[in-house]
Amino acid sequence: MPQILVRAAVDVPVWKSITIGTFADSFALRNALDAVGCSIGDSAGEILARPAFTLSATKTNVKLFAVSGAELDFQTDTASLVDIYARANQLGFGLAAAEVAPQLRLQYFDQPIGEFLIIGMEPIKTWKGEPVLMKPHLRPQHSSIIDIPRPNTRILPLDAMSQMGHKRTNTARRY
Repeated sequence: MPQILVRAAVDVPVWKSITIGTFADSFALRNALDAVGCSIGDSAGEILARPAFTLSATKTNVKLFAVSGAELDFQTDTASLVDIYARANQLGFGLAAAEVAPQLRLQYFDQPIGEFLIIGMEPIKTWKGEPVLMKPHLRPQHSSIIDIPRPNTRILPLDAMSQMGHKRTNTARRY
């Protein structure tokens, strides 16, 4: 089925709403992930331990939007996440806070098995300085947060992967 091109962020319906700011610190968040049997990839674990990974101090409802590279008019075999982010920004999308990835894993109970979601977020560097993004993933009887090693990773725009982000408003940008 052909993809419908996104012309502006305001035209994209909300895919899912989640709440952030529900944990006092990253240790509590990690314990909650562990309690539901969610494994954490090595680099994703490093992200959660980095000072750059912050949690919202205020409980906030966040609206998320799902768009594929193809819906952003990428017609090549692959596209870099950097290019996808730039196009999404031009259309009015902003990046989600890093907290969205683990919160989404905790709050998206009906995620289809095998679905990978790439969270549109600023990369956070591992202890070795490698920029990493997170993606919630569900396999049969196994839930996890794994990582994509580099923001310049190339993905298949026609793939079922989705990039998640906030819509920007006229008065505020979220990066």
